[in-house]
Amino acid sequence: MKQTIITALLALGITTAAAQTHSISSPSGNAEASVTLADGKLCYTLTLDGETLIEPSRLGLETSIGDFAEDLTFVSCTTDRASDSYTMRGKHSQVSVEKNTMTFATKNADGRPMNIELQLTDDYMAMRYVLPKIDNRRAVNITRELTSFRPDAASTAFLTPQSDAMIGWERSKPSYEEVYIIDAPLTTRSQYGHGFTFPGLWKTPAGWLLISEAGRAGNYPGCRLSDYSPVDGYTVELPMPDENNGVGTAMASLCLPSHTPWRTLAFGKTLAPIVESTATWDVVEPLYEAHPNVEGGRYTWSWIIWQDPSINYDDQIAFIDLAAAMGYEQCLVDAAWDVNIGHDRVAELSAYAQSKGVSLVLWYNSNGAANDALYSPLNRMNRTFERRQEMAWMQKIGVKAIKVDFFGGDKQQTMQLYDEILTDANDYGIQVIFHGCTMPRGWERIYPNFIANEAVLASENVYFNERDAEREAADLTLHPFCRNAVASMDWGGTMMNRYMSRDNKSRHLRRTTNLFEMAAAIVIQTPVQCIAMTPNNLTDCDPIEVEWLRTVPTIWHETRYIDGYPADYVVLARRSDRGWHVAGLSARDEEMTLTLNLPMFADQTVTVMTDSKADKPTDCKTLKKEMKVKKDGTLKVTMQPRGGLIVEAINN
Repeated sequence: MKQTIITALLALGITTAAAQTHSISSPSGNAEASVTLADGKLCYTLTLDGETLIEPSRLGLETSIGDFAEDLTFVSCTTDRASDSYTMRGKHSQVSVEKNTMTFATKNADGRPMNIELQLTDDYMAMRYVLPKIDNRRAVNITRELTSFRPDAASTAFLTPQSDAMIGWERSKPSYEEVYIIDAPLTTRSQYGHGFTFPGLWKTPAGWLLISEAGRAGNYPGCRLSDYSPVDGYTVELPMPDENNGVGTAMASLCLPSHTPWRTLAFGKTLAPIVESTATWDVVEPLYEAHPNVEGGRYTWSWIIWQDPSINYDDQIAFIDLAAAMGYEQCLVDAAWDVNIGHDRVAELSAYAQSKGVSLVLWYNSNGAANDALYSPLNRMNRTFERRQEMAWMQKIGVKAIKVDFFGGDKQQTMQLYDEILTDANDYGIQVIFHGCTMPRGWERIYPNFIANEAVLASENVYFNERDAEREAADLTLHPFCRNAVASMDWGGTMMNRYMSRDNKSRHLRRTTNLFEMAAAIVIQTPVQCIAMTPNNLTDCDPIEVEWLRTVPTIWHETRYIDGYPADYVVLARRSDRGWHVAGLSARDEEMTLTLNLPMFADQTVTVMTDSKADKPTDCKTLKKEMKVKKDGTLKVTMQPRGGLIVEAINN
């Protein structure tokens, strides 16, 4: 092992003479992280059960107050043990963490300090840079971050590319809505040549690795990963200058003392620690207490199937009535409601909704200068006075959530807008969903009124074209292992129409079974879930399906990985107030039979929903029966092509 590290250091151009290496082990001893300072340069390694997960990889910063990448000298290293426990809305409601920590202190050629902070648990490592106060200097710009990640060259990657800036619909990209490469060699180049967005998933010879970042929006730009280099691996990149319509700097600007976001590396011999990871939340702290109105729930949404013409008073009444009939808490009124319905009639609409036990979610454009997306309401969320004025009005009429769309990229200026919207919204008891946006970075814990970001090629694309409808099953069996493993995800709905049209007879077919869509409401993790039914589904769906959808929970106390492989199939178990819910999705074009290990149901009779056989997924019927789980907790089940599975033993 030592010789391997020495060889890798030499490949990085780092000599090993007079090297300073300090290490910490995880609480159980299964993992070890090391930081080495040699030849004036910093690098780190990560091992799991004695096997290398991350080969020696560079660390360092280039800043306006000095170079912290070259000619560094060692100052000190301290280690400690820490523990934490907290509650949150997410895949686990109660989280307890045991970790070992290291602070590796250095100074540069000018004698100015920079520290590396590491945290290591049994299933993740987190690291960040800390810049203490330096003389009388208060302001610093970070122009380059050298942090790199070098998995074994034989690894394969699951990554989504960063797009060009100012392309796509109304020049609204980048918005984290690109197609993933699946199980690809590390040398696979990104589609646009700008590398990849967080998170990234790798299958390595030593195990699985999921890399992301976490930190408060506005304190730093949102970063991404470069294309792979055999020498440097993947390096952390700052935003592109053209993002946000060219407005704002691509650098990071900090006020000393300060620190960068955490880089989180979740790992495991199996996919269980990846799916169940809480790394991005463990390393951050709440910014404020949640307003008492913050809660979970389900919402209906006319636009996803009925599109722009549905943003009128009568159609929104129909979807409020649908929400009430299903027992759902919210109804989303989408873009241009201010023009098509008007503020006064939206107030009437909100009063009607509340009489039915439903509250409204209102859509807003983030601004009007970051791109050409001119859907209104415009310029209400990017200006402090107008934003708070609008939120006060929403609070007055009983609106409890907003969906804000079309952001300009990941520059620090754009990230500050997320921060401002969230913090102001909490003052007025408003929860927030973002679309056309960046990936959340521990925001569920930092901002307790945050619901979810889209940041994925989501369900609207299933509506728009057959190509993405064809890809839906693979996408939703991928995201539990990467995008949705690090943050809540607003996919945009469990769609029960067979055809992607208002009449449910025209345009293209959905490519998944109804049960697949139902099970996805459990597999997709977000505390407020879109159930994209349309009023006709109350009668054209099987009563078994409608009754189950009435009670689907969205708040989970515990999540367990059961089985699966990214973009192939997935089976998860989640525990709500009512008990355990096991859901499976298959992306295969052929039937698959699994023997599941379900210890929570051992020796119990459970309700099992499966699909009937049919030529097309949308022709499958949802079958419901009781089955006995063996004393050893095993249950044999079958999923149909692009089909689903639900297993429940609900506590009464």
